Amino acid sequence: MSQTLQAIRGMNDLLPSEAELWEQFEETIRDWLRAYGYRPIRMPMLEPTALFHRAIGEVTDIVEKEMYSFTDALNGEQLTLRPEGTASCVRAAIQHNLLYDGPKRLWYMGPMFRHERPQKGRYRQFHQVGIEALGLAGPDIDAEQIAMCARLWDDLGLEGIRLEINSLGQGEERARHRTDLIAYLSAHTALLDADAQRRLHTNPLRILDTKNPAMHDLVAGAPQLIHYLGEDSLKHFEGVQQLLKDVAIPYRINPRLVRGLDYYNATVFEWVTDRLGAQGTVCAGGRYDGLVAQLGGKPAPACGFAMGIERLLALWQDQGQRHEPVAPDAYLVHQGEAAGRFAFRVAEHLRGQGYAIHLHCGGGSFKSQMKKADASGAPLALIVGDDEAAADAVGVKPLRAPGGPAEQPGAVANLPATQVRVNFDRLADHLGELLFTVEDNDGNF
Repeated sequence: MSQTLQAIRGMNDLLPSEAELWEQFEETIRDWLRAYGYRPIRMPMLEPTALFHRAIGEVTDIVEKEMYSFTDALNGEQLTLRPEGTASCVRAAIQHNLLYDGPKRLWYMGPMFRHERPQKGRYRQFHQVGIEALGLAGPDIDAEQIAMCARLWDDLGLEGIRLEINSLGQGEERARHRTDLIAYLSAHTALLDADAQRRLHTNPLRILDTKNPAMHDLVAGAPQLIHYLGEDSLKHFEGVQQLLKDVAIPYRINPRLVRGLDYYNATVFEWVTDRLGAQGTVCAGGRYDGLVAQLGGKPAPACGFAMGIERLLALWQDQGQRHEPVAPDAYLVHQGEAAGRFAFRVAEHLRGQGYAIHLHCGGGSFKSQMKKADASGAPLALIVGDDEAAADAVGVKPLRAPGGPAEQPGAVANLPATQVRVNFDRLADHLGELLFTVEDNDGNF
């Protein structure tokens, strides 16, 4: 017997109950983004490898050891499954000249790929919502993007997420800090782990973000970049903080927050939680004013962030969120050849009128079909036998408590107490009268 094939480790199936929770989350996301004026953009999952080398940086974990890259066998191109979305979004904006008529607020959602050790909240195929504001320079857009996140946590009912911010300043400020940081770390080389020693002269800023507990005291004593910021950088960072204070969003300045990608400058931020184990960052981003020019476009300021859907959903579920399957408006049972043909026509007619109808398929006795109708959660069973088919009519039987209070699960206010027969040409209107309460006690429709 051949071995059963399974999904690649770290690339997971979403089964219906879980996929429906994702759809609920995605609907919330779309409404939230519309409220802030962001428009959707969709980029390819496969890009030239050079895009990520140039944008993310050669000496980063992503480029050095996490990207899924390969040579196209047909034309020899070096290609990579996208490990993040910002580089792709900026590439698309440049290629299609999106900034010709002014700034753009864009968002995307979809899979990203990194070759990591799979664990809770960290997968090889993972999904992100990404938000990019291109062409806007002031601290107001930085603060608004942070405030967007705070509003989303409130919309989702999430607790225990805290905000950390920092400023990486501008290139010349980072260069002065880099010189002093290398000198400080070089004086303590015996305390550096292998990864830090490798990065000492190529990307020393990343050493500050080490996850090695043995190096935390060393890092805590390192020169802090915020002390190297000039007047303009400090003014921008203070502007962000003031706007956050104005809308009562608490934050902590974390001088070790440097982000893992080379394109960041000025404001950076992370939303973190202690409720997901080691994978505590659920959303992160910041300003990347040099990236548009770096990728060949006309210089333009930019900032954005990305959030991990798997991590947010894990947090959402841990805090009690559940999704029950949406029941159809009616479950249509039938028996007999003529009844089957008529039932098929009834189902399509009702769907055309906007009703969700589950047509029983696969045969079976009326008794077995009614059991499935009840299990579907539908408030009504539509019953067609040969007699009904001959009379061009349908039996309508309530499956839930008639006239129950709104808080009673499955209750629909207008359901009849017993089964009735309804002519085909009246059926759609009759269902409307049964399923949609005309007015509640408060006078609302």
